[in-house]
Amino acid sequence: MEEQDLTGEIETLKKKLAEEQGKLSDADLILSCQKIEPITQVNIKVRKVLKGHQGKVLCMSWSQDKRHLVSTSHDGKLLVWDAFTTNKEHAISMATTWVMACAYSPSGQFVACGGLDNKCSIYPLLEEEPVTKKRLVGTHTSYLACCQFNTSDHQVLTGSGDSTCVLWDVESGQMIQSFHGHAGDVQALDLSPSESGRVFVSAGCDRAANVWDMRSGQCVQLFDSHESDVNSVRFYPSGDAFVTGSDDASCRLFDLRTDREVAVYKKESVLFGCNAVDFSLSGRLLFAGYSDYVLNVWDVLKAKRVAMLYGHENRVSCLRVVPDGTAVAGFKDSAA
Repeated sequence: MEEQDLTGEIETLKKKLAEEQGKLSDADLILSCQKIEPITQVNIKVRKVLKGHQGKVLCMSWSQDKRHLVSTSHDGKLLVWDAFTTNKEHAISMATTWVMACAYSPSGQFVACGGLDNKCSIYPLLEEEPVTKKRLVGTHTSYLACCQFNTSDHQVLTGSGDSTCVLWDVESGQMIQSFHGHAGDVQALDLSPSESGRVFVSAGCDRAANVWDMRSGQCVQLFDSHESDVNSVRFYPSGDAFVTGSDDASCRLFDLRTDREVAVYKKESVLFGCNAVDFSLSGRLLFAGYSDYVLNVWDVLKAKRVAMLYGHENRVSCLRVVPDGTAVAGFKDSAA
């Protein structure tokens, strides 16, 4: 009887929360944007192809110099590329064949990476032999799924299959803050561009996206309207919202100010899961990579698909827009 009472109380609280959220819902995004001119043409072409990995590419990250990028693969290699010339500037062999996470530091002097070794390692790119200067920053109890530097080279944030996120001090390798709240593997995270490293969002196999306060370690908002695993998450350029991509073949836009979902990006003809998402510099376009080898481009304000980009021979597992918004790179089939 006690369990039934608790279940009933939970349902009552959920209804009250939904009512409070409804009070903040004073307008519909799609209806409000009806008078805005639609996007009629998206002129995006393949400019460069980066080939060098011998296995499926699992992760990538752009440098702030807008020219270099790092990628990791199932072949156990970390490659640093010059995107202008397509040359490989560094090729580092890792301790594990599944290197699932990588990130460029803000200064461009370091890269962080990890995978099935459960560890986050930092490599200095200015050294002649980066592998000999490798620094172990932190270790999870399960695989490392994602990582990102926190506004400087001195802190790195990681997400893991052990359902936690951790903020580490790079110099000492000490844990600064841990974040517990997911009920499944953490698959993706992203730092808010407007909160100076104080807020981030994570998403994972529990179908939920959690918004965290970096200082307290507390989950301050939770969004769980997806019907399957959430594979990717990315903040809107203003920092007021974020988008998620899921195995349920949809992308969803959540607004932090109104604490609710404001748009869903899906079509009946899109049957495969979404593995990666990112915004254009203005935030008007949403790029989403799917398991059917296609990169779909959505109009964020209209929730309509405006382009389909082809070029890969396998599912698109990761994509990132260049910091200046001039290009987008997607990886999976051993090439970008």
